[in-house]
Amino acid sequence: MRLSKYYAPTLKEDPADAEVVSHKLLMRAGMIRKLTSGIYNYLPLGLRSINKVAQIVREEMDRSGAMEVLMPMVQPADLWRETGRWDYYGKELLRINDRHGRDYCLGPTHEEVITDLVRGEIKSYKQLPINLYQIQTKFRDEIRPRFGLMRGREFIMKDAYSFDKDEEGAEQSYWTMFEAYKKAFARIGLRFKPVQADSGAIGGDFSHEFMVLAETGEDTIASCKACEFAANLEKAKVAQPKGLCNCDDDSVPALEEVETPGKHTVEEVCDFLSIPASRLIKTLLFVVDGNPVAALVRGDRELNDVKLRNLVGGNDIEMADEALVKKLTNAPVGFAGPAGLNPEVPIYADQELCVETDWVAGANKGDTHVRHLSLGRDCTIEKFADLRVIEPTDPCPECAGEIEFTKGIEVGHVFKLGVKYSEKMEATFLDENGKAKPMIMGCYGIGVSRIVASAIEQNHDENGCCFPPSIAPFEVCVISLGGKDQAVTDKAEELYSEIKDLGVDICYDDRKERPGVKFAEADLIGYPMQLVLGGKGLKNGIIEAKNRKTGEKIELPLEGFKEAFQEWRTAVWGDWGL
Repeated sequence: MRLSKYYAPTLKEDPADAEVVSHKLLMRAGMIRKLTSGIYNYLPLGLRSINKVAQIVREEMDRSGAMEVLMPMVQPADLWRETGRWDYYGKELLRINDRHGRDYCLGPTHEEVITDLVRGEIKSYKQLPINLYQIQTKFRDEIRPRFGLMRGREFIMKDAYSFDKDEEGAEQSYWTMFEAYKKAFARIGLRFKPVQADSGAIGGDFSHEFMVLAETGEDTIASCKACEFAANLEKAKVAQPKGLCNCDDDSVPALEEVETPGKHTVEEVCDFLSIPASRLIKTLLFVVDGNPVAALVRGDRELNDVKLRNLVGGNDIEMADEALVKKLTNAPVGFAGPAGLNPEVPIYADQELCVETDWVAGANKGDTHVRHLSLGRDCTIEKFADLRVIEPTDPCPECAGEIEFTKGIEVGHVFKLGVKYSEKMEATFLDENGKAKPMIMGCYGIGVSRIVASAIEQNHDENGCCFPPSIAPFEVCVISLGGKDQAVTDKAEELYSEIKDLGVDICYDDRKERPGVKFAEADLIGYPMQLVLGGKGLKNGIIEAKNRKTGEKIELPLEGFKEAFQEWRTAVWGDWGL
């Protein structure tokens, strides 16, 4: 491809609305252009990278035994009503009507559609297992789309769905996909880590996220230095605290009210009463699926609302607003406590609160707290459970080793769904005994367009992108500095053709631009290998070869160039572990 004929409109300055590195560089390198909030045009350079990611993913899916299909993006509401997700999915689901007034949505995911497809075709255990996948555009109406391709409303995704006759088969399908993901991300050239994750709106009781490790990542990963434990903060278990349950200790003095005028926050109350935050209980009020619940954690801890939602068995969770807090506690925000709380509100306590007693908490009364609170004596606890966010000082929940926190970007998620969808949609088969049973499902997603952005977040410098050669828009760029020197131009053309004949993905910068412009744009776009030919090099029988990842420059001989280039190319791929 000759760049003089190529549409690649680069920018010199960062766009005003671009916040993260990948968004800035994708715009500046001429790979995407914004249409509207969270929706982008993919320009030729950007689409080339996206298609390369898609092809690697496709090859690994095919190799695993999955088969490619293509399902409609527009989905009828009736399918979503069968599973109950039409109402539950919330405002991220973009609902539309056709000319007849029938309800539809733009697909954010395809569990209902694939289940409907399979239930109409699969009738016997002899037809199972089966795994179907697609690479397709999705739409999720994010409340605050941002960061370019990292969190847009419209995006390209690979989603696969497995159907098995029993748990053993479902387990095998899950781990087959898990391994296929590892191979795909390794081939792309990403540094990644699979972590335990919450299943969220998709459902199921078991899932892993695949995280690209990058300091700019939105997600925090807790992992053990001694074993293979790794989980995102939503999912990361906290080890059971040492010690026996002490919440019924009879030696605790009687409950005592103490005035705390204007002291709403943990810090204010602890300073006023001269106690550490670890001796205070925070009482947090939530609404889960429309019902109020209370959660208790130590004053120096952070509640994990995902753990609370899962414990209660709900779908939707949000903090109670000020009006509801006042209704339930008869006090302003900041004075809620478990003793004397509205009896219709179930109370769940973090497991850490079971091994200690004699607490300070809100009194459900304005400007007042209580001392000497005993959870066993003074209130009714529905259940003690792991409800807090893990911290770096916590031991590993699996081996008691040291925990470390790193940042990551989610690029893939695998779910063990079970029968959540097949039971509701009556996707059944006849087993060996002629008995109807629901198919056991799994689903597996990869953010294809997001991977391109994640690769940039992980691999860039002050000059631009540093693409892995497997997904770069072009693997090699030949840069001619010939100007009016026809001999240089002719040789550059010859080298371009010679490399192209090797099957290498190459572009040729034959534009009538200054050398500085060509060098800057080659670095900005992030071609992994750059070959620069000028008059002096031609005269000396050499061409300069630059490794974009390392910045190393070497000279390759024009005599016997093909062999020297192949050797250098192999070394550059090796620098990426490819």
